[in-house]
Amino acid sequence: MPALTPEEAFDALYAYAAPALAHQTYLLTGRRALSRESVERAFQQAWQRWPEVAVDPDPVGWVRAAAHEYALSPWHRLRRAHRHPDTPPAGADRRALLSALLELPPPYRRTVLLYDGLGLDLPDTAAETEASTPAAAHRLLHARTVLGKRVPGLAGPEDLHRRLSAPVTEAPTAELPAARSVRTGGEHRARAWTRAVVCATAVLVAMTGFTVVTAPTRYIPVNAPGESVGGVPVRGGPEKLRPEDLELRDKLRSEPHPGPERLVPVPG
Repeated sequence: MPALTPEEAFDALYAYAAPALAHQTYLLTGRRALSRESVERAFQQAWQRWPEVAVDPDPVGWVRAAAHEYALSPWHRLRRAHRHPDTPPAGADRRALLSALLELPPPYRRTVLLYDGLGLDLPDTAAETEASTPAAAHRLLHARTVLGKRVPGLAGPEDLHRRLSAPVTEAPTAELPAARSVRTGGEHRARAWTRAVVCATAVLVAMTGFTVVTAPTRYIPVNAPGESVGGVPVRGGPEKLRPEDLELRDKLRSEPHPGPERLVPVPG
């Protein structure tokens, strides 16, 4: 069997993992548009780093981690389109489950989805959520306690696993973009970022060169402006001589009397 090209391998991974990821990110956020955006961005990152993803032991886990991290980013709260959750599902059971999930802190929400919804073991769940195994176990127990109180008819972990895994395996409620458009969108985004970095670097180099050329080569002290003290106006130099001062100055200049007679008294 001939080996798949990178494009064919990426398209196969997208077709296999994208629908489930759309449901997972919806359970994490309660926002359908954000869930689709998270899946698209995660696969765009995967295509940009495809040599790394292609040899990863678990490429689905690689993309899943990227999608979950993007979906749970706190910066989405500042965006008007993703500030509030969507209208809850029509079914009472799913509405109660989603409402209870959204009440959990994001790390707890993600932990219970990975462990009880997807069936990952505890060490893998801890590694994907970047937590220690005891911390992941504590989050899981707390999340189960909260969900058991909030969701009617939730008997135990087995019932929770069934309730969480059911929506993940269904077809997405909204149509996802085609794999080809995801690849081209990622390429366009990468080129746009590259151009932005090049332009920013050019501007920084130009500003640095201009500063080097126009900067002074020595320190030039700046005279502080005068200030009025006690209502006396400030003068910029020596005071102007009065007429009697001018007369005394002229006399001293025309009739100098240096010599001993100024120091030794003359006998009478």
